[in-house]
Amino acid sequence: MTPHRPELLEAVARLADADGLDPIELATRVAWSIVVEPGDAIAGGLVDALGPASAFEVVLAAADDGIDAMVGMCAERGVAGTDDLPAYARAATKAIDRWRPRLASADVGAVIAAADAVGARLLVPDAPGWPVGLDDLGHHAPLVLWSRSAGRARTALTVAPTVAVVGSRANTVAGAEAAADVTSRAVDAGCVVVSGGAYGIDAVAHRVAIAAGAPTVAVLAGGVDQLYPAGNVELLRNVAQQGAVIAESPPGTRPSRWRFLARNRLIAAMADVTVVVEAGARSGALNTAHHAGQLGRTVFAVPGPFASAASVGCHRLVALGRAQLMVHPDEAAAAARDQRGGTPGDPSGTPLVVHDDPDVLRALDALGRRSLSVDEIARRSGLSIADATDALALAQIQGLAQHGVGGWHRTAQR
Repeated sequence: MTPHRPELLEAVARLADADGLDPIELATRVAWSIVVEPGDAIAGGLVDALGPASAFEVVLAAADDGIDAMVGMCAERGVAGTDDLPAYARAATKAIDRWRPRLASADVGAVIAAADAVGARLLVPDAPGWPVGLDDLGHHAPLVLWSRSAGRARTALTVAPTVAVVGSRANTVAGAEAAADVTSRAVDAGCVVVSGGAYGIDAVAHRVAIAAGAPTVAVLAGGVDQLYPAGNVELLRNVAQQGAVIAESPPGTRPSRWRFLARNRLIAAMADVTVVVEAGARSGALNTAHHAGQLGRTVFAVPGPFASAASVGCHRLVALGRAQLMVHPDEAAAAARDQRGGTPGDPSGTPLVVHDDPDVLRALDALGRRSLSVDEIARRSGLSIADATDALALAQIQGLAQHGVGGWHRTAQR
C-alpha cells in the first residue's frame, strides 16, 4: 500500500530537501522506483496523468481485482496509449504482471534508511537540482533520482553547459589522451562533464575533471550505495565529493547489464553534447550515442587509426550520419555552450567567438561613440529589429557591447 506513516513521510521530505512538495507524493515516487525497472513507459504514463499516489493506488487495486477499472480510468484521463484501448489493456496487463512480485514487498523505509546511511539526497522532477534535460525522455524519464553530491554540484546540472564523454572500457593510450584533451577543454570552458564511472574512457574523463577542480557527474547502473566497478570505488568517492554520483535505481540495487543500457539514456539526456572517444563495434558507448541522437542532442565521434578495433564504432557513427567528426577538442565545449546560449556570467568559461558572426559585426559597426537605440542600430546596419536585438545580445555576452539608460554602446575593441 502507499506509504503514509508520519515518520516515513518526515524522513523522505528531509532527503528531498524541497519545500512545498507533498511528502506523500515523494514517498510514493520512491515506492514506484522500487517496483518498476528504469524507463518503464507504462509507469511513466500513469504517473504523469494521475500523479504518483493516485497511480500507485490504481495499480494496487488492479493487481488485486483485475485491470478493467484501471483501463477505464486511464481512458477517461487520456493516459498515453489509450487511443488504442485493446493494445493498452494488453500492455497494462503485462505491466501489472511484472510489477506484482515487487508490489507486496516494496519497503520504502528500508530504501530511505539505505540512502540516509550514505548521505544520499532524493531528487524529483520540477524540484531544485533535477537535471531538466531528463524531461526530454517523456514517459521513459526517471521517476526519481538518488544523488551523493557536493553542494556546488547540486545546481551545476541545471545551469551549466554539460558534455558527456564516453567510450571504450579497454581504451588505448591515444584514446585516453583524446578523452583527457576533450575533458580538459570542456571544464576550462565552464562545462560539467558527465560519464558512467566505468573503466577506460569514463574514468579518464572523471579523473581529468577532478584534477582540474571542476564538478563531474557519474551516472550509475545500480544504487548510489553500490559503487561499481570495484576498481573505481575511490574514484567514484572523489566524484561524489567534488561533483555528484547519481542513480535512478533505489539504494541497495545491484548493477546489471540491462540497467547499464538503461543508464545510458540518462547520460545522453543530461548532456547538451555527447562525445564518443573510442568505441568497438558493440560498445555500450554507441548505445549512449543512439539515445543522444534520438533526443536531438549533438553527438561527436573522435576519429582513430583506420585499422584500430577501438575506433570502429566511432567511424561507423560518422559514416552513418549519426555523429559529427570531431576535428578539434574544443568543439564539444563550444557546441554545449551554444546550446545554453553562451552561459553569460560564467567567469570560468572560454568566450564564444560571436564577433565572427556577420550580424554581430554589422551591429558593432553601427555603434558609435554615443548610445543608440535598437531601432537606430537596425537602420544603420541594415538588419531587422529582431536580428539587431539578437546580435546585440550576443555582443553583450562577449563584453563587446553594453545596454545603458541611453541605449546601446560599445564597451571593447574587436
